[in-house]
Amino acid sequence: MQNPASLAAVAAEDEAGGSLQGFFRAGVAAEDIEQVFLLKKAQPLLQAFTALFHGGFDGVLVRLLVLRELAAEVQSTALSRADINARLGYLDPDSLETVLARLRSHDLLAWDQGQGVYRVTPTARNILAALESLIGASSGGDEADMGFLLSQVAGAQAIGGITAEQLHHLLGRLVELTEEFRDAIASGSEFRLRTAQAKWHIACDWVERGSAIMNAITADARADNATHRAAQAIGRAQSALLNMQGMFSRALNQIERQRVHLGQSGLSTSDIKTWLMRQDDLASLASGALSFPVMPGFITPHEMLDVAESELQAGRDPLQDASLPPGEEVRIADSQASTTPPELAKWLDQLDALVNEGRAAGRENTPRPARNLHEVLLPASFAIASYRASLLPLLGDESEAVLQGPTATLAGLPLAFTPRDVLKRLSDPHVAAMSAATLNPTRDTPPGQPGPDHA
Repeated sequence: MQNPASLAAVAAEDEAGGSLQGFFRAGVAAEDIEQVFLLKKAQPLLQAFTALFHGGFDGVLVRLLVLRELAAEVQSTALSRADINARLGYLDPDSLETVLARLRSHDLLAWDQGQGVYRVTPTARNILAALESLIGASSGGDEADMGFLLSQVAGAQAIGGITAEQLHHLLGRLVELTEEFRDAIASGSEFRLRTAQAKWHIACDWVERGSAIMNAITADARADNATHRAAQAIGRAQSALLNMQGMFSRALNQIERQRVHLGQSGLSTSDIKTWLMRQDDLASLASGALSFPVMPGFITPHEMLDVAESELQAGRDPLQDASLPPGEEVRIADSQASTTPPELAKWLDQLDALVNEGRAAGRENTPRPARNLHEVLLPASFAIASYRASLLPLLGDESEAVLQGPTATLAGLPLAFTPRDVLKRLSDPHVAAMSAATLNPTRDTPPGQPGPDHA
């Protein structure tokens, strides 16, 4: 709600205008404000905008319609009144005359008295070009609202007229988008997150298009310091915007972990909310569902009877025997089924063979043979080779070796896994390359116990 007094003041200001100095505090001269000076320099252009956009929307629409129709004539820049009447024959003649007079009085149309023709002025064409760019950007599905700002920066940079003020508009929009996306992430709402993520992708597309423009501006020696600083700030804002991908992914993954599913149906609460949001009339979904009002039952006779019976029994038999019942013999089932995966058991046999080779070499006083990693993991499919490789860090793990099971057996093998930071290409049908590493038989000393060298 707005104060009626303030609305009346605004209306009076629009009608009667007022002194520029009257808008400033006492002791502050309007001419001393830099922005006031720059805007007053552009007074003819601003008055042209006033001529077009002053008044109600219908009047503004008709003025723009007339000016666009006249500017669209490219065969001849001179338009006679007969040409204008033929091109705008759908308008009332008196209304058309009023619009032409307004455009002519504000230098949007030039009247050539000698030849008796109208011409669209360069100021009018510039205004229409800016409006066409803005209208095209707003109707092109640019939800990030960066297309028009970036097009203005690109055009100004192409003709060498870029200013820090134009860059500040783009920088401000980037900062606004970053804050908007951070608020969506902090909200924890899946729907806000997905909407913001779609908008983020559009903004990133514009960022990629504008990166080359920012690089050209920062490398331009003719640009002043303020322009360079603004371009660098835009670069930092673009980086902050691009780095939000991880934040979106983490937030959506957190929501996915907390998603509630309805039984075994596969439906989640998010699916139901999405379906409800697509309904035009939620109230109609309850039509026929309830034939009578809901009657809440705060307590029923059955519960009352149970409570009364327990209280009665507790009062009549205070010496009730509370001892525990006698124990019963528990049957212990001994399952002899092996829980070792077949692939792990097969691979343990292969590693045992490698250990036995090392033991035989030790008895013959020959160097213990080392085996390349690919000879131990292959031949096998990619899945099995990956499974075996994931178990290699268990070799020599003291905490795992003291347990029981196949992984404890693996950890207790006297083998040393020695990886290298080299990629070895293979001629295997399932594995194209593998990190170079070796498995070396060691002394047969269980992990966690001192070897001969420590005796």
